[in-house]
Amino acid sequence: MYKAVITGVGGYVPDYILTNEELSTIVDTNDEWIVTRTGIKERRILKEGATSTLASKAIEELLLKTNTKPEEVDLLIVATVTGDMRVPSTANIIQEKLNLVNAWGFDYQAGCSGFLFGIEIVQRFVESGRYKKCILVGADMMSSITNYKDRNTCILFGDAAAAIMIEPQENSEYGIIDTQNYCNSFGGAIENLNVKRHGSAYPLNAVTELLDEHYVYQDGKKVFVKAVKGMADVVEEVMLRNKLSKDNLAWLVPHQANKRIIDAARDRAGLTEDKVMLNIQKYGNTTNATIPLCLWEYEKQLKKGDNLMLCAFGAGYTWGAAYVKWAY
Repeated sequence: MYKAVITGVGGYVPDYILTNEELSTIVDTNDEWIVTRTGIKERRILKEGATSTLASKAIEELLLKTNTKPEEVDLLIVATVTGDMRVPSTANIIQEKLNLVNAWGFDYQAGCSGFLFGIEIVQRFVESGRYKKCILVGADMMSSITNYKDRNTCILFGDAAAAIMIEPQENSEYGIIDTQNYCNSFGGAIENLNVKRHGSAYPLNAVTELLDEHYVYQDGKKVFVKAVKGMADVVEEVMLRNKLSKDNLAWLVPHQANKRIIDAARDRAGLTEDKVMLNIQKYGNTTNATIPLCLWEYEKQLKKGDNLMLCAFGAGYTWGAAYVKWAY
């Protein structure tokens, strides 16, 4: 029986740093207000390029670190909410940029939970035994849909990408052990967190431009309540199912949306702060990139056999968790 195993991580963040101090010259805000409510000090912004630019750089590093030739990759899946264009998929654009001549793939979006949904998608492909070298990349250029006149949302988001290689290993004790994903609108989620631009229900026109509906919108208070419960509940569910506890869980790897949400999930799991991967202070919410970006930054601290719990909550609403046993 094949097990889907993470065999490498690559990442990329742009050079330009947008600090809280600079944001305070754009909108009515300040460093203390932002840090107190979100935990964010700065975020990275891509000045030239698109989501495929971010993703390609992360994948280039991944290929180098895993000693993989472009032609060896046979599956590329892109988790993003900011694809380069409506058609073709960003996967096609990345494939051309990196000469992944034997890879097929696609984009999909599940809000900030996209990377976790992708973990399960790629897991099923790999466990079939048909695919040998699969890349899952989470990439978002959130600055392209951020309204820098809205102080409630522009403080949150940054640009980044990170990618993992997933390969089959026969009868391995390591790899992706268990996943649990959910989707539920709760009767109004779409009105609380959305980007309406260019959708078939909201074609881009002068009115949507005037109403700023081509930017991300979030009702922070309503989303916060759902996110705290959703992330904490699903972490608890997967931990119980796999007999994990604070003693045998090495790391919690949460979506980096808000420090207070992360703290709530950590408390429910009974974990201390030193067991939680955290980089929101440096990068903000990079949407689909946050979880793999944590793996990328903490890679040198991981040990073979470490039990990791990945978790996220996003627009839709979507939420989920994945139990991974680190393989290297």
